[in-house]
Amino acid sequence: MSHKRIPKRRVAMAAGGVVALGAAAVLLPSANASQDGGSSDDAAAPRTLKAADAPDLASRLAGLLGDAFAGSYYDADEQRLVVNVVPGDDDQVIVRAEKAGAQVREVDNTMGELRDGARTLKSRATIPGTSWAIDPRTNKILVTADSTVTGAEWDRLESTVQGLGTGMATLKQSPGTFKTFASGGDAIFGGGARCSLGFNVTAGDGAPAFLTAGHCGVADDQWSEAQDGPPTATVDQAVFPGEGDFALVRYDDPATQAPSEVDLGDQAVPIVRAAEATVGQQVFRMGSTTGLADGQVLGLDATVNYPEGTVTGLIQTNVCAEPGDSGGPLFTQDGLAVGLTSGGSGDCTVGGETFFQPVTTALEAVGATLGDGTGAGAGQAGDGGAGAADQAGEENAGGADADGGGTGQAGEDAGGDTGAGADGDGVGGPDDAGDPGDTGDLGDGTGAGAAAGSGPTG
Repeated sequence: MSHKRIPKRRVAMAAGGVVALGAAAVLLPSANASQDGGSSDDAAAPRTLKAADAPDLASRLAGLLGDAFAGSYYDADEQRLVVNVVPGDDDQVIVRAEKAGAQVREVDNTMGELRDGARTLKSRATIPGTSWAIDPRTNKILVTADSTVTGAEWDRLESTVQGLGTGMATLKQSPGTFKTFASGGDAIFGGGARCSLGFNVTAGDGAPAFLTAGHCGVADDQWSEAQDGPPTATVDQAVFPGEGDFALVRYDDPATQAPSEVDLGDQAVPIVRAAEATVGQQVFRMGSTTGLADGQVLGLDATVNYPEGTVTGLIQTNVCAEPGDSGGPLFTQDGLAVGLTSGGSGDCTVGGETFFQPVTTALEAVGATLGDGTGAGAGQAGDGGAGAADQAGEENAGGADADGGGTGQAGEDAGGDTGAGADGDGVGGPDDAGDPGDTGDLGDGTGAGAAAGSGPTG
């Protein structure tokens, strides 16, 4: 059987060069670095853990603590999950949270009160150019208005925020304008719009497909990899505005090779699975206009009032983006797919707020899968290597092939370096002392977790 081979897009990074290079310096050397995480609930508390493990612990604690749970966030400096607790009649909630491995902080506002406040904003202040999300770091609702919200609309928003009560919300104005980013760039083209491919996925019937922004999917039903080129993919499902901003787009050729990776222009980052975002988590965004940028997650379940309508359930970040970046991937340094670029304000010169569609929600809605859903690409113990979740002290840890064998070149330090090397690049991992290893030599393998063949990449 012949396989259609679509060349990788070589993403121009000139527009966001300084930001892109800075992000790459953070991302690539530590792509396979391990962190010291506890393995059981009776570990010393608070324990350190990777950002990727924080959502699972937060979810467990939300169920364990009940009404006392008031949100959580990841402290990247301390590598700990901080859990907000509202003291009540049960004086054991703090003990339970600490035993589970979290750092506990007592706060005033319950999640119920904060959610009630968000509902009040929705009913009284759904104004184009506004957004709100619960910020667990301040234990308040973060309300933002763009530069178009003035006069009577600003007064109505300000009055609504004040009516929530003291200590319930903060209000700030952004100098930019909330908008979707479906123009500019050079990645995928349709109906006069240009967007970015998010993540390659497998549709429910096993066909190759990809995720992108919903507002791109409603702009046109056929997309090409070249401006004025022949269509190569067709929209299957799209949601925008409403409960999300995502689209599933099927490749027209069912033999298309669609590896699970993010193309950085000169190399690729393997994507192993989808994951929930955590407030405080460091994330990276790739877009066809600005290239690579990084920042932090600021809020979850955000509501954004675009000119086209209201979108709910988004991730709020301080990662910059510009027109053409719409639909592009938001991911972590260890290869977890987190979001799809939706829109925001500002640019990569002055900064601003950017909102992302959670990948997990999109996958569930369209019935698609990414990777194997459980972290495919990690090598199996004893089979030659560990993939994205390398353990210190293992040698020749590259991306795993079908039997877990590493294909990337080993790093230079003995006893603990890892070969990440998408497209054959080796990246040093942690040494025995836990410090970053040296940059590995260029390898000739396929890189960590990279799928066979070359095809469209996110």
